[in-house]
Amino acid sequence: MCESISRRTLLQGAATSALAVTLGEETRAADLAPRAGEPGQLPMRELGKTGVRVPILGYGTAPLGLRRSLSEGIAILNEAIDRGVTYMDTAPRFMNYGQAQVMLGEVLNARRKKVFLVTKCFRSTYDETLQLLEQNLKELKTDHADLVYVHSLGDLDYETVIGPKGAFAALEKAREMGLTRFIGVSGHNRPRRFLEVLERFDIDVMMNVVNFVDQFTYNFENRVWPVAARKKVGLVGMKVFGGIKGTGAWLPAEHMPLAYRYAQSLPHITTAVIGMGTRDELLQNIAWAQALKPLTDAERAQMADLGRRLAAEWRDHLGPA
Repeated sequence: MCESISRRTLLQGAATSALAVTLGEETRAADLAPRAGEPGQLPMRELGKTGVRVPILGYGTAPLGLRRSLSEGIAILNEAIDRGVTYMDTAPRFMNYGQAQVMLGEVLNARRKKVFLVTKCFRSTYDETLQLLEQNLKELKTDHADLVYVHSLGDLDYETVIGPKGAFAALEKAREMGLTRFIGVSGHNRPRRFLEVLERFDIDVMMNVVNFVDQFTYNFENRVWPVAARKKVGLVGMKVFGGIKGTGAWLPAEHMPLAYRYAQSLPHITTAVIGMGTRDELLQNIAWAQALKPLTDAERAQMADLGRRLAAEWRDHLGPA
């Protein structure tokens, strides 16, 4: 398989659902306000049927691995853990994560029990998936992950992935072997595939693109997540601020606080994984998480209008549906 991930291909704009619909029925404020920990700590939520409580802010390590030296990355990761950001999402170098796993491996050497460790396998076959997972664990200097995703499902050889010698079978075996506590599926496009996976496999967690723009195109929020929630699958948001910088599908800074609250206001979401490459970005996202409050009707209307307009510009920037 090609060792580069194409995350942009996608479904012609299905801009058919409004933001109010995405948020579902009038969401109770109690559902939006997770129980806070000790003063100054991050709110926590339960990750579906795993029963594990994790912070509502997850650390996406790709920007750190790509943009920082090893020593800088280690320092920022340690501070993140000190401040309660203990959900760490990573992946191998060829998936555009740079040396993120190497950085984490140095941190985990002394702090493994404090971290909920998430890594990914972007492979279609059984053997390739197990081989990559073993490589990931070696780089991370640990004997197991807490969660491993079959990643970027929309871009893999789907029939192989779901087959008896595919990636899902491999992760089920890895779970049996104790190489991971939980297994999941993640991706950016082709929502229908995720619905099929929910019916075929006993997955624990699902991570998808959720932001107030792409909900008019991909709409994992309404098309997939309600089904996953009924099965008690833990739900994790990503690409909260859009796509990748430089593609044009990236929110201006002034819209980011509302974008963060949009994602965290979705019913059933546990955590939002955000890529953070600097200490300032870490502190800003922690502040937003600690100050989280429900969206007002006026804010929802504002975001719906802006989201529709931006969706027409971004189009299918993450790949086909």
